[in-house]
Amino acid sequence: MSEKLQSLGLVPFFISQLADPGIVETRLGRVTAVQRSRSTVVCESGERIVELSLTLQKSAAIDRPAVGDWIVLDESLSRIEQVLERKSLFKRLGAGTNNEIQPIAANIDILFIVTSCNEEFNESRLERYLALCAEAGAMPVIVLTKTDLAGDAGNFVQRARSVQAGVPVEMANALDPDSLDGVRAWIDRTTTVALVGSSGVGKSTLLNTLAGHTLAATSEIREQDKKGRHTTTHRELHILPTGGLLIDVPGMRELRVAELDQSLGAVFEDIQLLAKQCRFADCGHETEPGCAVLRAIQEQKLDDRRLANYRKLMRENTLATVTLAEKRSQGRDFAKMVQEGKRIKQKRLET
Repeated sequence: MSEKLQSLGLVPFFISQLADPGIVETRLGRVTAVQRSRSTVVCESGERIVELSLTLQKSAAIDRPAVGDWIVLDESLSRIEQVLERKSLFKRLGAGTNNEIQPIAANIDILFIVTSCNEEFNESRLERYLALCAEAGAMPVIVLTKTDLAGDAGNFVQRARSVQAGVPVEMANALDPDSLDGVRAWIDRTTTVALVGSSGVGKSTLLNTLAGHTLAATSEIREQDKKGRHTTTHRELHILPTGGLLIDVPGMRELRVAELDQSLGAVFEDIQLLAKQCRFADCGHETEPGCAVLRAIQEQKLDDRRLANYRKLMRENTLATVTLAEKRSQGRDFAKMVQEGKRIKQKRLET
């Protein structure tokens, strides 16, 4: 295996998918950026901007190349012919009325969920990211930035640890390289890390400091509302000089969930365990007698904010999942109708 491809995170999982091992040195590459119908790919021979094959152009968004994907080029090295099976995929339901699953970053090992030690910090948002991370198949690490500006950074650490038991929390002043030892410890030579979080929390600054030079533009959170501007406009994979890879993901105003039943259960395991103790199996944890979840809130063993967010995410997930299922069913029905039309037309031609 070439040293260059190893530095891009190539591991046996991807090589084992190739029928011809010779493809590794000639046509195998990793997607480092996506611009509409074109992708930037780095392979053994260098960096190329390539098109999608006609098959991929017609495929669903989830099946098209995303940043971090390992792909096989055609023999002309101008088109992506195949997307290899992914180890993991961070994805979301399309924003607005677009009910289509969209890939965000592929083959990530660790998801750095970045948030600030100020008014931007939000436990409910962290729970949403953690559910999406669990579904992606990556390991979450919560990174608290702007710790140098916080009066009591320890309070933010405690709040971050409360959202899901066992999730690591790292503190960082993204402008100070010496404060990033804990963050660096998660990145080894073949590790791919994606940085997610709201705009302005310091993702780009963190990326630049880890790289040792400017890779992305930066801006500050607005003081009046603690909201940031989108300084990262597209996703891109960067190779760190010390080894490892980082994908900086733009802040997303909408991060809708769908098909996350098991993942929500992992993030809200405490509520689901309590629910098993409720008097009624179908307890909605609202006004029912004998509700163990409501009792835990009354005894201050569970935060009512957490229960409210659990309900919200469950409702959102159920509605979106049903909508997706209906859309897929309509798509299958339409495909059957087209096939039946072709069959009838062919039969008429034959007679």
